[in-house]
Amino acid sequence: MARQTQALISTLKQSLKAAGKTYADVAAVLELSEASVKRLFSTQQMSLDRLDAICQLIGMEISDLVKQMEEHAGRIERLNVEQEREIANDLTLLLITVCVLNRWTLEEILHVHGLDEHTCIQKLARLDKLQIIDLLPKNRIKLKVAANFNWIENGPIQQFFQQRIAAEYFNSCFQSDDEQLIVLNGMLSKSSNQAFQRRMQRLAREFEEFNREDVAQPFEQRHGTTVIIAMRGWRYGLFKDLS
Repeated sequence: MARQTQALISTLKQSLKAAGKTYADVAAVLELSEASVKRLFSTQQMSLDRLDAICQLIGMEISDLVKQMEEHAGRIERLNVEQEREIANDLTLLLITVCVLNRWTLEEILHVHGLDEHTCIQKLARLDKLQIIDLLPKNRIKLKVAANFNWIENGPIQQFFQQRIAAEYFNSCFQSDDEQLIVLNGMLSKSSNQAFQRRMQRLAREFEEFNREDVAQPFEQRHGTTVIIAMRGWRYGLFKDLS
């Protein structure tokens, strides 16, 4: 029971973070001090009434929280560097990995990409060993990654996309209905920069929520979409020779 309670509180913390809510927000709802709320989470001594109130704060029911906890159980949030490197060095494996992370079936992968079925099944078996999927009877695919699964920051997969795909990605006028490019330039204080980065994180979580929700849509109505959200300090290199 203690392990289940720990998992439930951990899932609640993740849900609050995903919703952009803080301990201060919870304190206001429960009419407690922020220190008391932190103590509730650390001791994991929380009544059902308080748990329900916190769930209501983020638009959830306790049953939704339990379901989310069960979905996260035993799921991986990140691969290690060696595993990412293996995928990045095998284009076919990388392609299939991206497909299964978007919840494609074997039939959809074969139909869209025209891959050899035997090769595809071999790669799926490898993803099974990496614990990204369970390869079930009749080659059905069950995704095992957690909802917050992500690639290692500046790891082999991110480096691959930066080195191999960035130029192709930006080779567009971004004028189609499903495209948009926004370039902003300004001078921000450190606090404003960090606040804006937090909003970028919330936007990224919203994208993941849409991605999960749209799995229920017919395959032909879903289209591969890549979003790049970036922010950095930058003095334009093309002007450096003018100074």
